[in-house]
Amino acid sequence: MDLFDFNRTNEYKPLAERMRPQNLEQFFGQKHLLGEGKVLRRLIETDKIGSMILQGPPSSGKTTLATIISGMTSSHFEKLNGVSLSVSDLREVARKAKDNLKMYNQRTILFLDEIHALKSNVQESLLPIVEDGTIILIGATTESIAHDIIPPLVSRCRVYRLEALQKDDLEQILRQALADPERGLGGEYEITQEAMDYLCDVCNGDVRNALIALETAAYSLHDSQTIELQTIQESFESRINAITHTDFYDMTSAFCKSLRGGQTDAAIYWLARMLYSGVDPLYICRRIVVHATEDVGMANPTALQIALAAKDAVEFVGMPEARMAIAEAVVFICESPKSNAVYKAINGALDYVKQTKAYEVPADVRDGTRTYSNPIDHPNARNEYLPPEVKGKRFYQPQNSGVEAKIYAKYNKPAAE
Repeated sequence: MDLFDFNRTNEYKPLAERMRPQNLEQFFGQKHLLGEGKVLRRLIETDKIGSMILQGPPSSGKTTLATIISGMTSSHFEKLNGVSLSVSDLREVARKAKDNLKMYNQRTILFLDEIHALKSNVQESLLPIVEDGTIILIGATTESIAHDIIPPLVSRCRVYRLEALQKDDLEQILRQALADPERGLGGEYEITQEAMDYLCDVCNGDVRNALIALETAAYSLHDSQTIELQTIQESFESRINAITHTDFYDMTSAFCKSLRGGQTDAAIYWLARMLYSGVDPLYICRRIVVHATEDVGMANPTALQIALAAKDAVEFVGMPEARMAIAEAVVFICESPKSNAVYKAINGALDYVKQTKAYEVPADVRDGTRTYSNPIDHPNARNEYLPPEVKGKRFYQPQNSGVEAKIYAKYNKPAAE
């Protein structure tokens, strides 16, 4: 034993680490997975778990749950991180797992934190040893299962989605941390309800950061043992709004659908969320340009100019001032009449080109033609613009919306009586 181990007691660990649950009874939240009688809970209690992936936001309990499993299972437990894991490391784990199974009839559980960070070849190396039961895999990720983990590996695992802790769970944990004489602050401090409500809200479900802020606020007190709102606000410099890949895709989807649906307030809200979370403003401008052509189109052609102007403002003025130009473009697109006729026209034409032969260009419109008549000078000119096989095919069908309504009227004149 190291001589200095005698001084390594719980009191020197951060409050967030001291309050980490040691068993299922101490585990708050995730009632949909770990409530009494739930399948996952029964599997853990009977030591019958299979390979699984735990997906959820930061501090939702993924690592803690794996740690609890390690204390309840008779299996050998290995913990590794996907960021640095190599194929050779995995082979060594598999070799030890096979030896344990052969010599001691003991299974091996491999907990892989940040499993989304594994390179695809390392993920592929997992497939045979997960499939034949050499190891039981527990993967943990904050990212999208669909985008970051190969489908064959997902198909060999049960996916459990953990949710951000709700206010009631957070408050219970924080009050327990204040009162617990062994792992917590020992009842030496109190907190006003106003400060507690703020802390539960500002942490965005991240109990680890909430406990860090609580500990910081408590130890900063001098003339009082009561944690007030201002002390908590000073301990939390800003709301935690960093986003994972999953959040990024979800918020981008919400933003785009709000633009398409003409929901101005919703689009402005998601724009603000994306900007505050550090999403590249040029990426947002690219989405706005796409919607200016795809969803507004000829109903208000000025939308494209406004969208491009927002992009220019970001490049010329920079952030944060360019946020106004981006917001102006968002409002303009939301409030514009909508038409996807151009979008349908080019997609329809591309599909047609893919499915038909490459017809010859008509003689009237070939380069160097002598049969072409300029229709501006000769309104009655009868040039052949399309191959005979394509003649009569309609790709662009204008919609009766905004500026395009004039074009719609032109294409839909009533037949002469």
